[in-house]
Amino acid sequence: MIYCSQCNSLLGPTDVYCGNCGAKRIQNTLKKEKESVRQVIIFYVTFLVYAIVSFVIYLENDSLITEIVLESVFVLLTVMFSLMDFKRITKLYSVRYVNWKNLAFSILFPLCTAVIVYYGIEWVNRLLGEESYNMFYDYAMYENSFLWAFIFVAIIAPVFEELAFRGYLFNQLLNVTNSRVTIIATAFIFALVHFSFISILWIFPFGIVLGFLRYKYRTLWLGMIVHFIHNFLVLLLEYYYYMNDPLLELLNNS
Repeated sequence: MIYCSQCNSLLGPTDVYCGNCGAKRIQNTLKKEKESVRQVIIFYVTFLVYAIVSFVIYLENDSLITEIVLESVFVLLTVMFSLMDFKRITKLYSVRYVNWKNLAFSILFPLCTAVIVYYGIEWVNRLLGEESYNMFYDYAMYENSFLWAFIFVAIIAPVFEELAFRGYLFNQLLNVTNSRVTIIATAFIFALVHFSFISILWIFPFGIVLGFLRYKYRTLWLGMIVHFIHNFLVLLLEYYYYMNDPLLELLNNS
């Protein structure tokens, strides 16, 4: 099956122009598909290796400098991949199809997901007899800890994860398959690189919603808004429970 590169409509074997949007069919489709498959594999392997290496480094050294270096590497990798598809990526920062309805959804949806995911994961951990870990303890040792947590969790992650997965990876997969498979595949890969079985339970459907927004409205802005609000609210909850931890009060009074 061959799809239009502009609107993703199905093309007939002899069609020169798309019957839906009028765009001219791109020649050498097979060559383009093979290149996109190669790029998807390179992308996945690169970020998988990055995730593994980062995990190992964090176990040995979790200083602020380490965090800054690893986050910088992630940003650079994302920018490098995006530059290879620069023209199509820049089109995804358009607000042409953003309206008050999808903007309202992008604000209200993460308000619900943040609360459901936060307390849902707490419930699953209790059910499995696992101890819940407060993410903010990873940043508590840093000076200006909340500021750094805000930058890493609520700014870098939403902006550059959306650029990487709903931007570059999404574009490459659209070259070789339809929109439905692309949305599911990007959500699945997005969940896998987070290296948490429990997190997959919510990151995968969360990624499907982000992929749907990116495809339907042809923009990364809505996904970034959803991602930002969700991460920021989760961070606020973690910070609240960190500040009200009885053990922390005991240590401060000792």
